[in-house]
Amino acid sequence: MEEQEAVGRLMAEMTLAEKIGQLNLLAAGEGLVTGAAQHTPLARRLDAGQVGAIFGTKSRASARAMQERALAGSRLSIPVFFAEDVIHGHRTVFPINIALACSWDLDLIEETAAHAAAEAAAEGLHHVFAPMIDISRDPRWGRVAESPGEDPLLAARIAAAMTRGFQGRNIADADRVAACLKHFVGYGAPESGRDYDNVSLSWEDLLAVHLPPFQAGVAEGAASVMVAFNAVNKLPMHANKPLIEGWLRKGEGFDGLVISDYTGVKELTAHGLGPAAVAVARALHAGIDMDMVGEDFLEKLPTLAREGVEAPHAGFSLSAAEIVDLVDKACHRVLIFKSRLGLLSNPFKGLAENPVAPSRQEGRKLARKAAARSTILIKNDHSLLPLPLDQKVALIGPFAADRANMLGTWAVSGKVEDVIPLNEAVKALTGTEPAVAWGANIVDELWLEQRLNVHGVTVERDSRSEDAILKETMAAAHAADVVIATIGEAKEHAGESSSRLAPDLPAPQRRLISRLANTGKPLVVVVFAGRPLALGEVAEKADALLFAWHGGIAGPQGVADVLFGAASPAGRLAVSLPTHPGEVPLYHAAEPTGRPSLGNFQKFRSNWLDLPDDAIRFPFGFGLGYGTVRYGSPALSSDTAMATETVLLSLKIENTGPGEVVETVQLYASDPVARVTRPARMLIDFKQVTLSAGEARELVFEITAQQFRYPIALSLLSAEWVRDPGTIQLHVGANSRDTQSVELKWLT
Repeated sequence: MEEQEAVGRLMAEMTLAEKIGQLNLLAAGEGLVTGAAQHTPLARRLDAGQVGAIFGTKSRASARAMQERALAGSRLSIPVFFAEDVIHGHRTVFPINIALACSWDLDLIEETAAHAAAEAAAEGLHHVFAPMIDISRDPRWGRVAESPGEDPLLAARIAAAMTRGFQGRNIADADRVAACLKHFVGYGAPESGRDYDNVSLSWEDLLAVHLPPFQAGVAEGAASVMVAFNAVNKLPMHANKPLIEGWLRKGEGFDGLVISDYTGVKELTAHGLGPAAVAVARALHAGIDMDMVGEDFLEKLPTLAREGVEAPHAGFSLSAAEIVDLVDKACHRVLIFKSRLGLLSNPFKGLAENPVAPSRQEGRKLARKAAARSTILIKNDHSLLPLPLDQKVALIGPFAADRANMLGTWAVSGKVEDVIPLNEAVKALTGTEPAVAWGANIVDELWLEQRLNVHGVTVERDSRSEDAILKETMAAAHAADVVIATIGEAKEHAGESSSRLAPDLPAPQRRLISRLANTGKPLVVVVFAGRPLALGEVAEKADALLFAWHGGIAGPQGVADVLFGAASPAGRLAVSLPTHPGEVPLYHAAEPTGRPSLGNFQKFRSNWLDLPDDAIRFPFGFGLGYGTVRYGSPALSSDTAMATETVLLSLKIENTGPGEVVETVQLYASDPVARVTRPARMLIDFKQVTLSAGEARELVFEITAQQFRYPIALSLLSAEWVRDPGTIQLHVGANSRDTQSVELKWLT
């Protein structure tokens, strides 16, 4: 109440121009305001009181100077807030988000977000553009690197964990920041995986797959939401009032800040919604509170507030009074946001001379743990791993001594020199310098020519012929006891605006693996990537295979820990790995078709003609450990139940050795008889446990009827959530494929 009254008093004193200024979110850019004599565009805006927030500051000193200038330029001394892209760490860069999702370790994910928040807050930041919680089921889309993967339940729990980590109990605390759920919504489902592309989704898929992570983040108290660039079912998100004002604010009770993405309001014109003035009116009407970078609110709202807007082509009109009312509501939300951050009472929060920053040493330890937990052991023939410390190792491939690519995409505050490369990590563990050979380019020559000038910062060209490179490589391989091949993609080949037609390994790397496999030496393949890559024959040729992603500053150290047994493999796939690049989109919760795969219809089934049925596949949830876990038979406390009752599913798991295991026990369900076609398998719960060799444990899952509700919808706002009585199949096991099943019947 006091917060509302204080903001209300401030609003009563503000002019319309001052209110509009609060809706302007600008980038610091190259012209950092560090002195009164500067006259950069940002400086002029600050002097005129036309800035509500700034992102992209690079030092506490520059941020403080900007705040001083903002306070001096504001008649009522209203501060700005500072924001940044803190996607998977700040100064301490953790594994990319899809990698962290593969840990399935919610406490760890929360801890990494809390550390990032403390580092960011110590540099004067108040707001981070994270977590990114877009469901992604197509590895052609580059931003799968930032996503929590393909499953709505796992993504929802990650959204809640990261929100808790960033915000703590109070975003005004000195070591916390405001979280921003993004990108609202459906951004991860573009056609053909092309970034920024529009999506057409059934309302059922929107409600049951893409919105649950946002629902979870809002329920956890996320302070802000960023809308997506794309259109959903023909309506661009920056003008999507049914989703923003309807589902988000009225439906979920969200009372925080809604901001545009970079020039997202301006881009409504390119979407075909009309000239700039109409675009601004539609964005404001839809519920956008702050305009990032484009300055269209700043430019167009004064005139709109005098004249209103008429857009007959869109059946859209607003009077001048309605525009003024919308400006008031948006400004009120901006000021409430600043009040919750503690900035109205302390404009220099986080900008003191000697802030308390978290330990960089502790941050590295956490990053190393996160990298090890995110690494997935997906093949380990003849228990090749872990390697003995005294084996002579040859590290081969473009990532054997690489630093830059380990940071991954969107590591805006990370430093390459903070990365410990794999060769140094191996030496530190074993005490022996491994042989290092390049072996292959990161990309093939055609790709290199196409992208070198655009995304080629970390791509290096070897002037020697491939034969000369391979000759050196084979010599190193033959001299070693075991070969570790490091392959994958450069960090610029994943992330924003980095869609790929064929998400597979480059041809030079595939040829390298074939040559290494023919040496007869034990072959360990480590894949460093920003997306799930189709591994093809590489999976067949490797004796052991790790999918390590882009692991951050301590990524190679975490990989070395897994290779030599200093850490137990714990990663489980948060995305399905395709066998072939044409096998996408791919996900575990696909719906069954009407054509059976056996019997008289063996030929006419839903499958690939040119991909054999027995191809090596690594499904969602898959991952191995260094022990062997035996699953007992699942049992239900009752095989029939009323809808108001809770049923318990229990099972015993035992680590039969020889090493410690971190097992993620996954519970799936299918609904074989329903009003509409339902997913073949839905993840409804999971539990992660650590078992020493020989240890057994009984796990208990609670099953309620609410877990089986699903939407029936003719439109977003007319959705009815229903549940059918009858039989439910429950599947429990180590991944989405390898499970045991029991049946439960709901009586009502």
